[in-house]
Amino acid sequence: MVDLHRGFAEPLSNELLFKWHRMGVRGRRDLGDVGRYRTDEEPMQVVSGAIHAPRVHLEAPPSKAVPREMKRFVKWFNHTAPSGAEPLPNLTRAGTAHLYFVSIHPFEDGNGRLGRAIAEKALAQGRRQPTLIALAATILARRKQYYAALEAANKSNEITAWLRWFAAVVIEAQQRTIARVEFLIDKTRLLDSLRGQLNDRQEKALLRMLREGPEGFTGGLSAGNYAVITGASPATTTRDLADMVAKGALIRVGEHRHARYHIAIPLRHED
Repeated sequence: MVDLHRGFAEPLSNELLFKWHRMGVRGRRDLGDVGRYRTDEEPMQVVSGAIHAPRVHLEAPPSKAVPREMKRFVKWFNHTAPSGAEPLPNLTRAGTAHLYFVSIHPFEDGNGRLGRAIAEKALAQGRRQPTLIALAATILARRKQYYAALEAANKSNEITAWLRWFAAVVIEAQQRTIARVEFLIDKTRLLDSLRGQLNDRQEKALLRMLREGPEGFTGGLSAGNYAVITGASPATTTRDLADMVAKGALIRVGEHRHARYHIAIPLRHED
């Protein structure tokens, strides 16, 4: 992703895709084709579900056809860029590029990650600046819908429904990114305001809660959770939590055994 954002304006090429593939599967010893298009004669399929009952969403072209298909794809991608001969609208180009790349499935593994990177490259080129959006996380959060949309788009040359779905995902990804950036700012302000005021147990519990991200600790933190995280006794847990509320680190909701504690910053839903 760093390489993508630094060179987003560069034309797409086989060599660039090979470099990204080597980065994405670095350390993998189970792949025969690394940094090159697949050569295996076995059918390449996109599947989901249990191993004993897989669902095939698409079957990609045979390996021998991949170089030809990728030559056409790379040419199309560069041709439809904002600086190309026939530029396409930003979301249309990004969504089409992702769909077509995944449909060709040119690599032995890692096609999904590279397909998302290609979509982000298209979006960045359309905006003429790097785009930092949570596209991969959003697609993975909608994995079931993603496979269904992908399967439907591979049964016809009519891909309008796919483009509508993809555009909605991009907008959601932008909202997720904004929520995360605002959360990180609030997190920094909170930690700065509490610097030197918390003991080791309190700091450990707070950092654990903050790791949950913008949506916070599911259901809120209970005294039992705090004891598990810190190893504190019940009496110490009660004192620590009360002190964190008094210092503005946590907000308490409920009473007695129903009491739950939330971080004292606005929680933001990413979906």
